[in-house]
Amino acid sequence: MRITQRVKKILDGYEGETAGTKANLARIMMQGKLGGSGHLVILPVDQGFEHGPARSFAPNPAAYDPHYHYQLAIDAGLNAYAAPLGMIAAGADSFAGAIPTILKLNSSNSLATTKDQAVTGSVSDALSLGCSAIGFTIYPGSEFAFAQMEELRALAEEAKAAGLAVVVWSYPRGPNLDKAAETALDVCAYAAHMAALLGAHIIKVKPPSAHIAQEAARKVYEEQKIDGSTLARRVEHIMQAAFNGKRIVLFSGGEAKDLESILEEVRGLRDGGANGSIIGRNTFQRPRAEALSMLSRIIEIYQGKA
Repeated sequence: MRITQRVKKILDGYEGETAGTKANLARIMMQGKLGGSGHLVILPVDQGFEHGPARSFAPNPAAYDPHYHYQLAIDAGLNAYAAPLGMIAAGADSFAGAIPTILKLNSSNSLATTKDQAVTGSVSDALSLGCSAIGFTIYPGSEFAFAQMEELRALAEEAKAAGLAVVVWSYPRGPNLDKAAETALDVCAYAAHMAALLGAHIIKVKPPSAHIAQEAARKVYEEQKIDGSTLARRVEHIMQAAFNGKRIVLFSGGEAKDLESILEEVRGLRDGGANGSIIGRNTFQRPRAEALSMLSRIIEIYQGKA
């Protein structure tokens, strides 16, 4: 596998990691149409757990089939495909070696009454299924955040020892955070920094708004004139919080939105120095041809062509 200078430079930021972990990071970064560029687009399909099958797949019934997602990610030329145990296992033989996979090791569901996640997979599962990485969600601000961090620490230690990469979904939520605070600039930067401190190789956060939620942080943001006026400037700050850009940071696609809104957001992410996007519902809820066209345009944006 050819490794570009851009990918080598990114890997240089991961001092102290095993050769196996760096090799798996390289596989993800060198895959697909963006391979070698330092940009990534990943398809995550954990919404069946999070929201239920009909809310996730009824808009595009072909997406009930796990093979559909593998094939979509491959045909779109994406860097990787992420999903929980059952979804990955249901296509692991048919698509072995075709695209790097990320096994999501914890999940929540919309029937639950707490802001927590259950561990639903293992490092052993990831290895037996040929995955390149594990994925894990933490909810900074939740009453269960410390337990989630401890679970992540143990699983990340095991994964790294086995040569796997670690992807962390860092989504602030909890009793002291209202909806606006969950995507506030200061809170998103805090979430990205926590994920980096916990040893994440790839960090997933939501695109930040200009809102500042923490009164204790507001004074610093104002005194230091941290610019949150545009999405690009806000993304620059998130990247700064992720070890000054030495960690790969991807931004979620969020709730369903129209195509032009998605593309405009991706341009802001790119202009701010984001490594890329990890887009689920906005991809697989569209008809296949429409999804492939959208992903092609997103990739062109990260290539600097649009």
